[in-house]
Amino acid sequence: MNCRYLFDCFKGKHRQEQIQGQVYLRKFSCCFVYLVLYLCIIEFATANVRLFSYNSLRSATSDFHPSNRIGGGGYGVVYRGVLRDGTQVAIKTLSAESKQGSREFVTEIDMISNIRHPNLVELIGCCVDDNHRILVYEYLENNSLASVLLGYSNVKQWLFSGSRSKYIALDWPKRAAICLGTASGIAFLHYEAVPRIVHRDIKASNILLDGDFHPKIGDFGLAKLFPDNVTHLSTRVAGTVGYLAPEYALLGQLTKKADVYSFGVLILEIVSGKSSTKAAFGVELMLLVEWTWKLKQEERLLDIVDPELTDYPEDEVLRFIKVALFCTQASAHQRPTMNQVVHMLSKDVHLNDKLLTEAGVYKGYRRTSSELTSSSLKTKGKQSMEPSSSTNIVSSHSITEMLPR
Repeated sequence: MNCRYLFDCFKGKHRQEQIQGQVYLRKFSCCFVYLVLYLCIIEFATANVRLFSYNSLRSATSDFHPSNRIGGGGYGVVYRGVLRDGTQVAIKTLSAESKQGSREFVTEIDMISNIRHPNLVELIGCCVDDNHRILVYEYLENNSLASVLLGYSNVKQWLFSGSRSKYIALDWPKRAAICLGTASGIAFLHYEAVPRIVHRDIKASNILLDGDFHPKIGDFGLAKLFPDNVTHLSTRVAGTVGYLAPEYALLGQLTKKADVYSFGVLILEIVSGKSSTKAAFGVELMLLVEWTWKLKQEERLLDIVDPELTDYPEDEVLRFIKVALFCTQASAHQRPTMNQVVHMLSKDVHLNDKLLTEAGVYKGYRRTSSELTSSSLKTKGKQSMEPSSSTNIVSSHSITEMLPR
């Protein structure tokens, strides 16, 4: 039995392997599990991924001192560290209590150990020492997009997470560049990475910013490989409410369009400066996507713009908002691909917003299939989840004319 097979069992890539993997995990001791994990990590350790000792990372973070804590999530805490050679790094420690931590850990290494792109966070190395599982990333000076947009406004998070981020005013050129850079990174994952990858957790806290506010996508713990010959995967729903595409949240059918939806929500957050998961709008307490669609119907789309933005090109901002609405349409096959999104964001094109259909929203509860509108989720036969070639989002350009970069 080789390491690759054990790794596949551990990740549960196939049903039979998942069952077999569970048998091994129940049959053998915790020490064996960590041995398998360690062997898997060694297999991935290449010139691009270094193996660190736990003591070296303790030293880099001053024994994981709270003052070095820069973030945290469901799977652990992130610290700022300085290696012996003076390199600043971000050190992500996985929680020992997390039931899915080990699988997420191996997934993240497997996904990004061999891919490089200017808009993807670079994995420097990892640590498997006793029961410690740690990932070491490049350090990005401006933390996450969420911390920059929210700053100290999220007082509870600031008090209890240990994060010391502060509000930074982002002008429109920076916001536009963050949108375009993030779109380019997702398009790379969907169409150029080998194998193709669906991230599944595109959100503001997973978009990190370097010293010049260039965006980089991080946290691949929930990512899924997506073979070219597969139109969708049926999988356990994972991600963040507020960013989940309705067909994925309700039916568990994952396509690349789930990332497209999440990115559309992200654009609206960047334009508005508001959180899709925490803010509520109007007397109906609508979500950000719902509120934007309402403003579109009332021809008041610019009302969504962040009041901090006092000087911006109205036509360009309107185009970005409309791109977000195309991305968040309820029907997955009506949404553009990420290559098309990059085209629409980077070119001064006129969008045919008459083709827009109502935005889809998932609010954290499941409905039966009979409650779903036929226009939003149903497709005929084995219809592809890609847009129809007859759809004209950009005037005078058909979808098929928008070629990959």
